[in-house]
Amino acid sequence: MQLQDILYSQGFGTRRVCAGLVQQGWVDVYDAGPDQPPVQCLDASADFAPEGLHFRVQGVDWAYFAHAYVMLHKPAGTECSQKPSTYPSIYTLLPAPLRQRPVKSAIQGVQAVGRLDQDTTGLLLLSDDGQFIHRMSSPKKHVPKVYRVTAKHAITPEQIERLLAGVVLDDDPKPVRAAACVLVDAHCLDLTLTEGKYHQVKRMLAAVGNRVEGLHRSRIGQLALPQDLAPGQWRWLSAQDLQRLTMTADNPPSAG
Repeated sequence: MQLQDILYSQGFGTRRVCAGLVQQGWVDVYDAGPDQPPVQCLDASADFAPEGLHFRVQGVDWAYFAHAYVMLHKPAGTECSQKPSTYPSIYTLLPAPLRQRPVKSAIQGVQAVGRLDQDTTGLLLLSDDGQFIHRMSSPKKHVPKVYRVTAKHAITPEQIERLLAGVVLDDDPKPVRAAACVLVDAHCLDLTLTEGKYHQVKRMLAAVGNRVEGLHRSRIGQLALPQDLAPGQWRWLSAQDLQRLTMTADNPPSAG
């Protein structure tokens, strides 16, 4: 695969821009392996095997990925939208290549797997793989998501019982229930959901007579938000991370 095509596939701009980056000396390739120093390449049409290839563009190290799978620690005061209305977009937290990766759709780059409200923090997945996004967000997969809920009022045993038994929201007569509720302290609860509705956690707490004061997603499936990933930071998902996620999506818990 030509170097200019590799760079284009990874979101570094049009093929002409990518060829210019190479010809101007901005691209070094770790062709001898990531443990060896990179070698400058000035030939945009030079062929490389893309799988496992590491390279450096304008001083920043990158690795080739056929598809992008990343996690983001979403901070408060950000919107999961390409066209935010009030707060900054989460996409501004990502480097340009992730936002510009060519995708066979009207929207370039990685897309969020589901959304979190502007004031909700925590684990957010993004990808340019449409099948992965569908598998992780489809209601039929019942992928569990764990939220740390801070409530305005003390959480009672009766409220926990109602959340587990199911509450009716105003847009659907079918009750929705928590898959698990673990009381952390008097005002804090770890709530597990296997479906996603608009403002679901907030509406469920309101339905049992309480109110959400803070909301943080700590886990999706078997993947937990790393403690060393600070708000606003992102990282690539490892093969082990993807395995944890897809195992959950391919073997969903019973919805009964």
